Amino acid sequence: MAPRKKPRYYIVEADVLPEIFLRVVEAKELLETGEARTVAQAVERVNISRSAFYKYKDAVSPFRSMAAGSLVTFNMELRDKQGVLSSVLAIFAGNGANILTINQSIPTSGVAPVTITAETQHMRVSMEQFLTALRAGPGVLRVHLMAG
Repeated sequence: MAPRKKPRYYIVEADVLPEIFLRVVEAKELLETGEARTVAQAVERVNISRSAFYKYKDAVSPFRSMAAGSLVTFNMELRDKQGVLSSVLAIFAGNGANILTINQSIPTSGVAPVTITAETQHMRVSMEQFLTALRAGPGVLRVHLMAG
């Protein structure tokens, strides 16, 4: 028997994926959140067959699921203003990210470089939604995600 090839992974924009992959991910999320109790309920809600679900369920996952349980590092640039870091930390807490480390360098030219490493297993939103919330935070100039 030939040795099994090591799987290869890609990060692909959702807009270019076949619709079936998106529906499988949606069904998996319904099961994870408890909105559907069985595979039959989940696939019925997203209008796919059970066979399609089982064919792709282990091969397609949203980015947050790939990072779930792992440590994720966020490099940010924040305005050097009172309360900005506090509001960023509130976004982490409010979305279920468990902060493990915070490193802030001395601000220069009104900008404070901050690195936060967090455990993402219990986040209640997708990584995309979380990044959107961070980027919209008052005083947040830049956010760069480094999955670790």
